[in-house]
Amino acid sequence: MKLKLLGAFGAALMLAACGHSDDKGASTGNGAAQQTVSGVVPGSQADLVANVGDRVFFPFNSNNLTSDARSTLNRQSEWLKRYPNVQVMVAGNCDDRGTEEYNIALGSRRANAARDYLVSLGVSSDRITTISYGKDRPISEGDNEEAYAQNRNATTSVR
Repeated sequence: MKLKLLGAFGAALMLAACGHSDDKGASTGNGAAQQTVSGVVPGSQADLVANVGDRVFFPFNSNNLTSDARSTLNRQSEWLKRYPNVQVMVAGNCDDRGTEEYNIALGSRRANAARDYLVSLGVSSDRITTISYGKDRPISEGDNEEAYAQNRNATTSVR
């Protein structure tokens, strides 16, 4: 009798320890970093891409931020404030029209425009570096306006 009672009590304890929880937003610790159930580590590049957006787009021959670009950078600013130890690099990119020298300079202006906007929102300039790839790193191949529009960007990446 005591053995059956002890077995039932043990089974009840095991079931209580395995209680059901909602997996949405749950996270598990892995020591130094936490990883969400979906596999995205908070404060990582994957987190930035999935939850905020890592790039802003520019009009032809311009480094002026559009309202969509400012919206994305506003979200990036909030994300960077949530993860104060994260440092990022903003890379300016261009489509393949124009000379190499012109596109390097335009890519630099685009990266700096994004950086300056993030700084204006309170992100420390010490956390942001910039680089220009000009037309050397296209994300979309092709010689049409759709491809050109995708390649005119500033991309933020976690360092």
